[in-house]
Amino acid sequence: MENAAAVSPSRATLSEVAALANVSVATVSKVLNGRTGVSDETRKRIESLLDERNYYRRLSAQSGAPLIDVLCFEIDSPFGGAAIAGIERVASEHGIGMVVSAAQDTHLPGAGWVDGVLRRQPLGIILVASLLPEKDKARLRSRSIPIVMIDPYGAPASDAPSIGSADWNGAFQATQHLISLGHERIAIITGPDSMMASTARLSGYRAALDGAKLPIRPEYIRPGEFHRQDGFVEARELLLSADAPTAIFASSDIQALGVYEAARVLGLRVPEDLSVVGYDDLSIAEWAGPPLTTVRVPLAEMAEQATHLVTRLRDEPELAFSRVDMATTLVVRESTAAPRS
Repeated sequence: MENAAAVSPSRATLSEVAALANVSVATVSKVLNGRTGVSDETRKRIESLLDERNYYRRLSAQSGAPLIDVLCFEIDSPFGGAAIAGIERVASEHGIGMVVSAAQDTHLPGAGWVDGVLRRQPLGIILVASLLPEKDKARLRSRSIPIVMIDPYGAPASDAPSIGSADWNGAFQATQHLISLGHERIAIITGPDSMMASTARLSGYRAALDGAKLPIRPEYIRPGEFHRQDGFVEARELLLSADAPTAIFASSDIQALGVYEAARVLGLRVPEDLSVVGYDDLSIAEWAGPPLTTVRVPLAEMAEQATHLVTRLRDEPELAFSRVDMATTLVVRESTAAPRS
């Protein structure tokens, strides 16, 4: 029978890493804690050894600072605000503080963000529609700082748990709803091609049209970034075309508000002249005029589950390989109706 040492790779000690790097234990400790006073070359050499030699701090639940670092894309958006509020609810219940940082336009953290995290030694990190380069993830892994992703940007990573939603099914339901009302000319304004949520919503839209034996018209598929401005620009072009759609499925509620504005500028009424469906069911959806039919993404629940995961990952490392897609729900309000005959 093989012994445990033969089955599991050995983990280097702090002194072993120091010896391999030809530096003092104090220097390795500085790197581990994100402190200054170490040259870039030496820091990189130690970082590489920590990762290669499978060094992990043996931390107790009390040894990390009682806080969670959150990296959020478009921190000032209603989506970002809703996610942060959900994280804060669970964190406060556990007596955990938060440090919230904004991701850049590339969905990546700003310069020095990881160094700040290492100095803080948080219980974990939550990425909201954000990315981390592999080298940064390796640095965090060597300090036993877990990462959880909400609505991951791009394909979910295999080495970090992610919480998403059933975007394909939500888009399928939204498009099917418009078809059931009698619409045949249904356009979609998508999100970024690099986001899995965007591609899943486009796929669900296509599947609903295909299932109803309706043509998928390339001119009805318009690019977007989930922003109000692209909703306005793309909807205006669609509505000015010779064969304008009778319904538009916007891939976010914010985008749908841009569609509303385009319709208003062109003298069209929602839903009498144009049906509109959004996505997310942010609070603004119910306040819109008319109230917006949309797909509810359980964002608060996603954020809360991600926070619970962060608090469990130190003791249950097997959860690092989990992926959860939470159910979406079509919420029918007053922005959709049968097309004019």
